[in-house]
Amino acid sequence: MEDKAFELITQMYSEMKQQFEDMNKQFEDMNKQFKEVNRKLDQKADKTDIVRLENELNPKVQALFDGYKQHTDILERIENEVTRQEEIIMRRIK
Repeated sequence: MEDKAFELITQMYSEMKQQFEDMNKQFEDMNKQFKEVNRKLDQKADKTDIVRLENELNPKVQALFDGYKQHTDILERIENEVTRQEEIIMRRIK
């Protein structure tokens, strides 16, 4: 039973790790987009364009950050559970 729980937790950990990698790629893509927008703004910066971009991007960035924070919290819980399961297994082995 504990082996199945450990395998499930390990699988969940792998999936979460993959999701973090995907999110990091999304952040990298967003950084590239920000750099491109900044390059264009440097060419022709209009205050109304800057305000519009900030208003459009702030909610998106906040949503990404919230998702990243939720994934981090879940990963921490999984890591704690894996550690607890490992301790239980080590106690039974000894």
